[in-house]
Amino acid sequence: MIEVLRFGIIGCGRVAPRHAKYITSLPGAKLVAVADIVDSRAEHYASEYSVDAYHDYHELLDREDIDVVNICTPSGLHGSIGIEAARAGKHLIVEKPIALNTDDADALIAEAEAAGVKLCVVLQNRYNPPMQDAYEVVQNGALGKLLLGNATVRWFRPQEYYEDDWHGTWAMDGGALMNQCIHHIDALQWLMGDVKSVQAYTATLAHEIEVEDVGVAILKFSSGALGTIEGSTITYPENLEGSVAIFGERGSIKVGGTALNRRVFWKIDGQLELEREMLTQDQLDPPSVYGYSHRHVIADMIDAISEDRSPKMNGAEARRSLEIVLKIYESARTGREQSL
Repeated sequence: MIEVLRFGIIGCGRVAPRHAKYITSLPGAKLVAVADIVDSRAEHYASEYSVDAYHDYHELLDREDIDVVNICTPSGLHGSIGIEAARAGKHLIVEKPIALNTDDADALIAEAEAAGVKLCVVLQNRYNPPMQDAYEVVQNGALGKLLLGNATVRWFRPQEYYEDDWHGTWAMDGGALMNQCIHHIDALQWLMGDVKSVQAYTATLAHEIEVEDVGVAILKFSSGALGTIEGSTITYPENLEGSVAIFGERGSIKVGGTALNRRVFWKIDGQLELEREMLTQDQLDPPSVYGYSHRHVIADMIDAISEDRSPKMNGAEARRSLEIVLKIYESARTGREQSL
């Protein structure tokens, strides 16, 4: 039995510090190597964490002593690098989205299964305490029949955000719905259940980019409930709201905050709202939209390997929100309702 799992990180950009921080803080995990095509970024981690740095990630994958690889590259590379890592026998923690199309997602899922390695995708907000509470009240029927669900992301990104070599492109990123909003779309379908169809519009209104900076969609759920998605990066001058709201026959709840970490309202038949709020008074907003729950994703992967089970946020789970976004794009392109 492996007592300590040895990790490597591929891609040392914006989100990599979250991975490095929690790998090094968890018992049973050790960060041993990083790779990035920008040498200075890899060297920074090598210095800070006393690990090996590589310019070519293949050298990292060639190491037999690395058990788990965290893929933190631009989204368009998740599938191809993930497949290479699976073929190298590495367990995989892949940043969201799992890929930019379902063919790549399916290929990655299949390769991980064929190689006998675990595949986990970082949709960390499911682990936030208010989100866990929301899932519990939905599952135990406290809200009654679900009627309506909303995901709202009103965020702002300046033009400079898109002026690197990948943000705002179809090949490497996708737009506001694929990049910024997929966490909330994942949360919405996790709580409301399967989506039957979508009708959507997207536009590029405030940036010079290939992809959308605003999108709206109407959803029909398999249960008969309806839903809406509104997502953008145009709400000048700052992020204003990122939330998921669920409305049922016997209750209405909304989770917001910086990273789906606060109850906005919690009105359920037979429950005192004040009591629910008192439980979260000590939950402060995190400093960024990433939140604090990367730790739980990595910890679950460690447990999944130890217990020889599938990670909770496995490839099949991550594929669900990807398909919704892609169907929204197809509906916006064709002007027609799209079935899932």
